[in-house]
Amino acid sequence: MSSSSSSSSDDCRPISNEGHERLQGGLQMILSISFGSLIFFFWDAKEGFFFFVGGGGEFHAGLEGDLSALQKHVAFFDQNKDGIVYPWETYRGFRAIGCGILLSAGSAFLINLALSRKTRPGKFPSLLLPIEIKNIHMAKHGSDSGVYDCEGRFVPSKFEEIFTEHARANSNALTSDELLAMLKYNRVPKDYNGWLASWTEWKILYFLCKDKNGLLHKETIRAVYDGSLFDRMQEDRASALKKA
Repeated sequence: MSSSSSSSSDDCRPISNEGHERLQGGLQMILSISFGSLIFFFWDAKEGFFFFVGGGGEFHAGLEGDLSALQKHVAFFDQNKDGIVYPWETYRGFRAIGCGILLSAGSAFLINLALSRKTRPGKFPSLLLPIEIKNIHMAKHGSDSGVYDCEGRFVPSKFEEIFTEHARANSNALTSDELLAMLKYNRVPKDYNGWLASWTEWKILYFLCKDKNGLLHKETIRAVYDGSLFDRMQEDRASALKKA
């Protein structure tokens, strides 16, 4: 799928709630085509605050063929399915699974800042901080569980090792202490960025998905590795909001 378009001056009028979706799409289409340096202040009428985006946009085709487990994990955040994840898409993905505004905004900025250049080898840095999903394996950090291999494929033996090595109270779940012990076990000496990335990822997962007894279950962890957990969390949150 490709995201090419033409835009008019009408797309730059003040944003109203009614025009939010149309303008959002217009901005995303403009930013998908290389016109040099573009800067926008983007008002999200649903959330009530500004996004600042700028830099050189590019045209991108959507993902094709079978996706690796790591690509599926990231593809949830690619809202327009063009193969690129921008910070505002990351933000909305976090909001969709139930994260608060501050956590979502902070995570979106830091994740895209950390991964953008790594997934765009040989390209000039963009202030839009795009993440190219096809190259997401290039952004794989150290001090991890090894469940993704160097190409982003799922490694079943490494997944099972999480529980055979670290699950003590329950063979099919991790407690908070067991999770911290696993993170410490996986640390590569002096890989401080990897330590921080792993700690952040797992603590957010534990915060969002632990059960009432403080257990993070095996099936939940398995689902996060291929991204299916995100779809389920989005559906659960949407259902809860309808009932509220």
